[in-house]
Amino acid sequence: MPSANVLDRSVPVGRPPTPNELVARAAALRGQLWEDADETDRSRRLTARNIAALVDGGLLRLTVPRRLGGYETDVRTLVDVTNELGRGCGSTAWVAGILNAGAWIVGLFPERAQRDVWEHDPRNCVAGVLAPSARIRRVPGGIVVTGEWGWASGCLHSQWTIAGVPLAEKPDDPPETGLVLLPMNELTIKDTWFVTGMRGTGSNTLVANEVFVPSYRIISLPRAIEGASWSEYKDNEPLYRSGFAAVLMLAIAGSQIGLAEAALSYVIGEAPKRAIASTRYTKQTDSVAVQLAVAEAAVKIDTARLHAMRAASDADASGACGTMPNTRIRTRIRMDNAWASQQCREAVQLLMTAYGTSAFAEASPLQRIWRDLGTASHHAIAAPNVCKEVYGKALLGVEPQISTLF
Repeated sequence: MPSANVLDRSVPVGRPPTPNELVARAAALRGQLWEDADETDRSRRLTARNIAALVDGGLLRLTVPRRLGGYETDVRTLVDVTNELGRGCGSTAWVAGILNAGAWIVGLFPERAQRDVWEHDPRNCVAGVLAPSARIRRVPGGIVVTGEWGWASGCLHSQWTIAGVPLAEKPDDPPETGLVLLPMNELTIKDTWFVTGMRGTGSNTLVANEVFVPSYRIISLPRAIEGASWSEYKDNEPLYRSGFAAVLMLAIAGSQIGLAEAALSYVIGEAPKRAIASTRYTKQTDSVAVQLAVAEAAVKIDTARLHAMRAASDADASGACGTMPNTRIRTRIRMDNAWASQQCREAVQLLMTAYGTSAFAEASPLQRIWRDLGTASHHAIAAPNVCKEVYGKALLGVEPQISTLF
């Protein structure tokens, strides 16, 4: 990993970069990410130079506390940065979003746990899987954890991970899910990420065998979702009051919008050079069908971004005022995220049809975007019918009991 002295040379000592500067750094990487996107897809991991560029640019420290060397920026900036990265490579943007979400969760832990992660190197990254697919044994000073967690996006580039565990040790104990903070050097990675899209995220399976976790590196997931923080600085760091579910959802929104924008730019750029088979059109730009498809796709992408930005603004407002938003706003954030995801997927489908069958050729970047977005937009957190039901119940005053993640 690059040495610390290469970081942030464009920013005066003592001043964190502004949101615009961070977004500009991400935009400056688009060309490189686009060049490496095929290799990222084939190798099922980010290229060495891309992960180095993210680290050097500080783009994996957006949600690390400033007192520990991070930028502690807002949720809108997280969406904007991953949006720009997604225009170059969906997998890279997804990993950046997930690792920043992991860092945000660590911001809820006690300071001692945070210092374990960042005191000696603020560039350390944190992956995460929340499903409690493990078993525990209580011991003096903490617990011992054994289990497996998939799919851990970004684990190939992380030094730590958040993992879900059942805090109930016995069958008659009250059920509760905890989050534990584990060093990657005490885990092994099982190579299981063989998928159609988002291949480069390296979302493999983490394995723990009798790993000790001290008590200060354990928090309650239900309490975190409800706005609890164990940090001694919780009253002075509004970012970590932005809402657990909101941050997790929006961490993966920008990459999808960026992918859709990349597809739109590619189709528009190629249209003047492409004829339409079985017609007299020598340029796609002359075709009304293509014009309509491009217009509709562009509006869908705009719609996706507007919804994502509204959700991010809601999350940032929650952090600023220090109180959890009401159920209606929280479920709307989830709905906004799902709607944005769906609009991006539909936009790319329109563009694939407008471009023509060659969009599905392995040599075409459009097929990679189509695969990446198809996979990303089916993440459980963005399941459209679940999100509609949760939001609809809230609008009607019915308790949305089918999910706690909002």
